[in-house]
Amino acid sequence: MFPLASKNVCSRGLVVALAIAGAAAFTPVPPAHAQSAPQPRSLPDFTDLVDQVGPAVVNIRTLERSRVAGSAGGGREGGSSQDEEMQEFFRRFFGVPMPNAPNTPRQPRPNPRGGGEEETPRGVGSGFILTADGFVMTNAHVVDGADEVIVTLPDKREFKAKVIGTPDKRSDVAVIKIEATGLPFVRVGDVAKLKVGEWVMAIGSPFGLENTVTAGIISAKGRDTGDYLPFIQTDVAINPGNSGGPLINMRGEVIGINSQIYSRSGGFMGISFAIPIDEAIRVADQLRVSGRVQRGRIGVQIDQVTRDVAESIGLGRPQGALVRSVESGSPADKAGVEAGDIITRFNGQPIERASDLPRMVGNMKPGTRAALTVFRRGSAKELAVTVAEFEQEVAKATPKPPQAPDDRPKSSSPAAQSLGLVVAELTAAQRKEAKLAKGGVRVEAVTEAAQRAGIREGDVIVAIANTEIASVKEFDAVVAKADKAKPIPVLVRRGELASYLLIRPTR
Repeated sequence: MFPLASKNVCSRGLVVALAIAGAAAFTPVPPAHAQSAPQPRSLPDFTDLVDQVGPAVVNIRTLERSRVAGSAGGGREGGSSQDEEMQEFFRRFFGVPMPNAPNTPRQPRPNPRGGGEEETPRGVGSGFILTADGFVMTNAHVVDGADEVIVTLPDKREFKAKVIGTPDKRSDVAVIKIEATGLPFVRVGDVAKLKVGEWVMAIGSPFGLENTVTAGIISAKGRDTGDYLPFIQTDVAINPGNSGGPLINMRGEVIGINSQIYSRSGGFMGISFAIPIDEAIRVADQLRVSGRVQRGRIGVQIDQVTRDVAESIGLGRPQGALVRSVESGSPADKAGVEAGDIITRFNGQPIERASDLPRMVGNMKPGTRAALTVFRRGSAKELAVTVAEFEQEVAKATPKPPQAPDDRPKSSSPAAQSLGLVVAELTAAQRKEAKLAKGGVRVEAVTEAAQRAGIREGDVIVAIANTEIASVKEFDAVVAKADKAKPIPVLVRRGELASYLLIRPTR
């Protein structure tokens, strides 16, 4: 016990006496929040789920044929001394050789047809049976480029599988077919009902160890990793060979395909990603029907909208997709979309992040007419676009900025100098080369504020403070009226790419 101060002893004695006297009259009542406190929950039991889903999860091995350099035990062209079952993982996620790889030679598989080829193991993965007649879903990177695909069922039956159509690298989904009937198959769940924190389970073949079960929780939904699809993030242990296996909820339904991990060490670090099953089924249905996946495109290059830019141009909050360039003759070009526009809605759906737009457009059937809402120079505009078919991405080199003659009109007004800029008129040839219908001014010199903002010599300024400019005179007039106490948004063209940059004027 702790000693009490002498001046408190009497008062404490009185309180104790009163408490004893009234003990029978008062019954303690727990607070309201204590009465409604949730009861402790026991950990989930996954045994029934394993019995239910496990028979429909398969191991997938892939083989490749390589030329034999010598006839009697000689070397092979393109041979490798590393374990191919491990290399699938590191090729997919890290682009580097597997660290501490065992020096285990690849064992060739005799070619029954004879000749100068032999079949060697290429990789290992997982998959799950979609239908009783043998359609199996897996990752595209598991089977892409394989000469032969072998599926092993949990009951040890083996089948040669046929890859259906072209594996879709953009979504990393593939469908393969084995010739069998009466097979166990999975049930597909509703991704929209997923909740962060709920338990999930994975079954697969990590390191070639078939029918391995791991479990965890949903860590996040709609995780944007820069890929085409929004991923389900979990802390379920995923390792080499798990690729293509199912992510299963507590109702025994498949809600995702285990596809990627995040790692700095090359091993599992508690973060894994799964392709949402609704997106995967959409791809699988197209592969089964037509053998390929059709996606829409409108022909724009986009970027994120930062909070500073959104506030400075009057958009309010960071949302939408900033159009950095518009492909000439593309659907967006024909619809009137301009570099510097911010697409805020597509076909009535809001675009919260730039990555939302390619997903929305990609899910549209080519030839479909859609509505675009763009934010341009402080106001919203409605445009109509006819979606074309996505074929392939063509990387375009950014042209060098046109060189300007020395006799062009230039601005070095006090207002322009406060921004750290010297600008000049564009010639007709330069305007045509930069594909600028309405003109702009070319940056001749950059110092202080403009340099800090990231503006470079040779950039073309097409708008400043939400006002389009076509000449040095217009530039000076807008800058003179701009509020120098606030960041000034500048729409800049660099080659064919547009960006918003914020100049904070010197005082």
